[in-house]
Amino acid sequence: MARYMETLTIERGGFRINVPESWWEFDVRPESRDDSIRRMVSERVAAHPELAQYRDTYITFLRKAAADAWKSGAMYCGCMAESFGGDTPITGSVTVSLVGGRTRSGEPLPNDPATIAGRLAVKEARRAGDSWRKVTTVDIAGVGPAARTYGIEDIPVPDDTRGRTIRAVLMQTYIPVPGQEGKVALVAGSSQVLDLADSFFDIFDAITSTFRFAD
Repeated sequence: MARYMETLTIERGGFRINVPESWWEFDVRPESRDDSIRRMVSERVAAHPELAQYRDTYITFLRKAAADAWKSGAMYCGCMAESFGGDTPITGSVTVSLVGGRTRSGEPLPNDPATIAGRLAVKEARRAGDSWRKVTTVDIAGVGPAARTYGIEDIPVPDDTRGRTIRAVLMQTYIPVPGQEGKVALVAGSSQVLDLADSFFDIFDAITSTFRFAD
C-alpha cells in the first residue's frame, strides 16, 4: 500500500485532517450524491481502464458510504476503492462527525477520554470468527488524549426492519472538542475487508493521528 504515502489535507469548519490523496471525497447530500458518485467513478475509470470491471462495485459501495455518512451527520467522508491485482477491490472509509450526548436530566455527558472509555463496552471473541472490540485511550500529538474502540464488529444496517448486520473492521476515536462541553469529534474508519484488519487499523490510526482542531 505504498501509494498511500502521499496525502491531502482536508479542512472543514473547525478541523483539518490528512487522508491519502488517492481517496475519494464527494457530496453526500441525498439530492446530489448519486450524480457526484457516477461522475467520480467515470473519471477514475477513464484514468485507470483496468478498474472498469469494478465500476458497479465501486458505485454500490460509495452510495452506501455516502448514505451512512449523511445519516450520521458526518462533516467529512473519504473512501478508498482500489484494485491491487486481486479479484475483489479493496474498500474502506473514514468519516468525521461532531457528536454529543446528554444525561436523562438533560446535562451534557462528560467528554473527557477516561469517562468516555469507561462507558464503552469491551467485547471478547469466545471462539474463532466471533466479532470483538477493544477499548483504549490514545494520545494525538497537538490534540491530546482521546478514547478509542477498535475491532471486528457487527454493524446494524441502517433502516433495516429485519435487524440485519454487516461485519466490518471498525475503529472509532472520540476526540474532546475544546470549550464545548459534552461534544466530541468522532473519527470513524471502517472496511468490510476483514482479512486486512491489521492493515486497516494501521491506516485508520495514521489518518486519525493527523487530526487537528482549526485555530
